Amino acid sequence: MSTTWVLGEYRLADHQYQEHLRIIETLGDGVKARDDRIHLLERENVELKAKLTAVHHRQFKTNKKKSCEPVASLPAGEKKRGAPVGHPGWVRPKPDHIDRTVQVPAPTICPHCRSDNLTLMEETTEHLQEDIVIQPRTVVTRYLHGQAFCSRCNHPVVQSGKNELLNAPIGPVAKSAAIYLRYRMGIPYRKVSTLFKELFGLKFVPASALGFDRKAAVRARPIYEDLREKIRASDKLHADETSWRNDGLNHYVWYAGNDDLAFFHLDRHRSAEVAKFIFGKDFQGTLIRDRYAAYNGIGLNWQACLAHIITTAKEINREHALLPQPDQDVRVDSFAGHVQDFFSKACETARKLKAGILSYPSATPIENQFLKKLSVICQQPLGFKPAETLRKYLIGPEQKNLFTFLRIPGVPPTNNQAEQSLRYLVIFRKVCFGTRSQSGLETHSILPSLVYTARRQGVHPREFLQILLTDNTDFAQKALYNNSS
Repeated sequence: MSTTWVLGEYRLADHQYQEHLRIIETLGDGVKARDDRIHLLERENVELKAKLTAVHHRQFKTNKKKSCEPVASLPAGEKKRGAPVGHPGWVRPKPDHIDRTVQVPAPTICPHCRSDNLTLMEETTEHLQEDIVIQPRTVVTRYLHGQAFCSRCNHPVVQSGKNELLNAPIGPVAKSAAIYLRYRMGIPYRKVSTLFKELFGLKFVPASALGFDRKAAVRARPIYEDLREKIRASDKLHADETSWRNDGLNHYVWYAGNDDLAFFHLDRHRSAEVAKFIFGKDFQGTLIRDRYAAYNGIGLNWQACLAHIITTAKEINREHALLPQPDQDVRVDSFAGHVQDFFSKACETARKLKAGILSYPSATPIENQFLKKLSVICQQPLGFKPAETLRKYLIGPEQKNLFTFLRIPGVPPTNNQAEQSLRYLVIFRKVCFGTRSQSGLETHSILPSLVYTARRQGVHPREFLQILLTDNTDFAQKALYNNSS
């Protein structure tokens, strides 16, 4: 072997060795990147499992029998069932009139021990009992119309009488009652038909009840459009939305309202365009809402729902507790607990403002104190993603919207009013399973809006519905509001 060849082989071996080192280093970097990725995915998987378990626990609560222990032995923080301590009990008011009096003789045999050794007493006892009168019959009214010939229409014409719906075999009282049972009580069409048949002897098929709704919705559309204009002119509004099904497709129920008005709108989309359609592009009031981005840019001011933040903190606490011990961050539990206590105190401050215990001029330093304390709570970054997302929101650019209730009188800190307003349609959704057509969407937007607005105006919904079916639009609109101006 020549020296040149040996030297070449030596140099080639060194070159191959260096090449192998580079390959090993590259593979090592790739393995490290994959290990980091696997660790990240494993952590996300654990967090998603914890979130799924928390959702499952919320939907399917444990079937444990509640203990009947005395109140003194209840765990700390757990209150007894029923009204709060000191809450006045509800007592049925005494009737203001008596329709009939029934004389009941004294008993001759004791109803308890069956003894016949009884002595008559002079004094009597009084028992007042309220009941209803059910008359299982219909009232048939015969209308004899005078006719007049119209030369323009080229046929005889008639006018409707009092409480008469021309060419309708069923009168306005029955129709308004059927609509009331449907959109106030949430009773299905078939049960409405059965109720009228068995209690009043009035027979109609469920499709007829559907026709009652469609007729009322057509007549109520101008009033519904005017209601939306009144909503846009309000100075304070609550807003929220929930899911709905129409012909098998996902839709949404949008709500906007306050203590005087209620407006519902069913739509295929859950976008900002729908929010602008409801509130208008120039809404100048204050909007009480959750953190959904579709409401951004609507209203001069808006108040974030503090109850949603408290609920989010509780869910973070529960989800974090489901993580394996090595993946838990001890700071998350402390953060979630501080957030709950902080915003609970903020809601308590709002109650004191409403009751007049605190004045609004004194609320400015309170807001400054809240901002400083919130900065301390959210000072350190957190390793649990949901907690970190909430922390960034609380110290982000929308922080000022957490305490709008301290600056504008009459603004509540929570969106409970909208939640309670949507509760009826959430329950009704389980009864009717949604709608099937575009006309159904319009009917379920118009009639609940007018029924709930009538209730908030102190007007009986059934009486308003009867006026809607029998009188013109202007008169019905005046009947809807307790102050027609």
